[in-house]
Amino acid sequence: MTTGTGTGDATLTVDELAARAGVTVRTVRFYSTRGLLPPPVLGPRRVGHYGPEHLSRLALIEELQHHGMTLAAIERYLDQLPAELTAHDLAIHRALVASWLPDAPRETSRAQLERRAGRALTEEDIDRLAAMSVLTRTEDPDVFRTDPGILHLGMRLLDVPIGLEAIRAAHTVVEEHTRSAARELSRLFRDEVWGEELHEIKSLSAHMQPLVVQALVVAFQRSLKQELRAWYGED
Repeated sequence: MTTGTGTGDATLTVDELAARAGVTVRTVRFYSTRGLLPPPVLGPRRVGHYGPEHLSRLALIEELQHHGMTLAAIERYLDQLPAELTAHDLAIHRALVASWLPDAPRETSRAQLERRAGRALTEEDIDRLAAMSVLTRTEDPDVFRTDPGILHLGMRLLDVPIGLEAIRAAHTVVEEHTRSAARELSRLFRDEVWGEELHEIKSLSAHMQPLVVQALVVAFQRSLKQELRAWYGED
């Protein structure tokens, strides 16, 4: 199997990696023996250390399992991915997979969230997760309803140096523009199938939805890279 080395920022022990990924140490070791995870970086006394690539790969495996894929199928899926994929690239793959999961929220305790975050969560952290729509509060201050599709993303964004107001503003921008894009695309498709039978409309929707999502992700990635290059002053 072709996998990345996972050497960047390899600071997590196997216990910490398992806690952050929401799995057991036994699961991590099992995935490693199957070749689903690249080997850790060996430190002093040959203690293995893991990095963001391992965490993102575990999250991707989790999403694929939620879709009912067997380990053999997941192995084939991961084997097709380029070896040089970063944690960022793996996160995008996971987001595409997660977009087809049901939106049903899950109840998650504060202790479970803290294990995923790798540290105690402050009320400001909870506010940040709520602003990203990762969770909503319940009557119990230690129980939250979380969105499983973006929980992993929210945990990673907790330590990004960006203020709460900026997060809220960014969330609003994403919501408004994606809703606008969805509305315009729906109008185009509706005009294309005007007068068709309902089953034909549903068939077109089933075929177009995954293509549109992938097209939007690719187009956004390219646009964002162009904006960042302009910001950095690069050609």
